[in-house]
This record gives sequence, structure tokens and C-alpha cells, in this order.
Amino acid sequence: MTLSMYQASVPVFVRALGNLADVLKKGEAHAKSKNVTDEVLLQTRLIPDMLPLVKQVQIAADIACRGAARLAGAEPMSFEDNETTLEQIYSRIDRAIEYIKTFKPEQIDGSEARTVVMKTRTGEVTFEGQAYLLGFVIPNVFFHCTTAYNILRVAGTEIGKTDFIGQA
Repeated sequence: MTLSMYQASVPVFVRALGNLADVLKKGEAHAKSKNVTDEVLLQTRLIPDMLPLVKQVQIAADIACRGAARLAGAEPMSFEDNETTLEQIYSRIDRAIEYIKTFKPEQIDGSEARTVVMKTRTGEVTFEGQAYLLGFVIPNVFFHCTTAYNILRVAGTEIGKTDFIGQA
């Protein structure tokens, strides 16, 4: 059986973001039990020169959305980075998942060799679809989900590997 570009992207992104929301909810419960506000939790960092929790979640959602869109040859949806509460963060994750689910297999399958152009602060970067998915999008989604998990863990949330991976 062959694994398609759709199977390697959309369901992976949806699951990663859903699991991220679940660990955030556990983090929220822990924070509330310690009288920690949303603002403080969302601004928590692993170390001073790393981005805070809120930014890790925003980037994970953005990369997943943009990845699915670019693989489909569509213009990526844009989100404002203006969340200040966990409720707003959950809403962003929900909107990202809903958006990602709008892409159908026929839009993404066959995108292995599709040219993907990504604008960065330093200029444009060009990928072929498969390299973009496997070498950029998936690693970045999981890096930011993992960093969010680690922030919550360091903050004292009792979560483990099965929380990160989720239900099979």
C-alpha cells in the first residue's frame, strides 16, 4: 500500500493540533489549581530567548494550515496573532483544524513534485512538495507542538508521552 501526500499531511496535522489542544486543557487545569492566570501561562517560556507558549501554538497552527494549503496549490489562510486567553487559543486551534479538513485528497495527492514557494524574512524559499512536507512542514508542526508540551510540563502539568501522542 502506498502512502499518499494527503494521508501524510491532513490527518497528521489534525491529530497533532487536536492533541495540542488536549495537553493545553490539562495545562489550563493545572494552572487554575495554582491560581495562575491565562496571561501568565500563555507567556511562559522554556528559556528567555525562546518564544512563549502562545506563540508556539500560533506557529504550530499556522504551519499546519499553510502546509496543507500550499500542498493543495491554494493561497494559505491567515490568522491574526492576537490571542490573549486560552479560550482564544482553543478557538484558533479549532479554526485551524476546520480549515485543514476542507482540503480533499484530490487537491493534495500528486503534489510530491509541485513547486512550493514560501516567503521568509530573508527572501523566498522554493521546495518540491514532498521535500516541503517531509523536511519542513511536519518537523516544524511537531517542533512547536513539542515545545508547547515542554512548556506545560516544566510549568508542572502532569502530562506524559501518551498525552502528546493521543489516542490511536
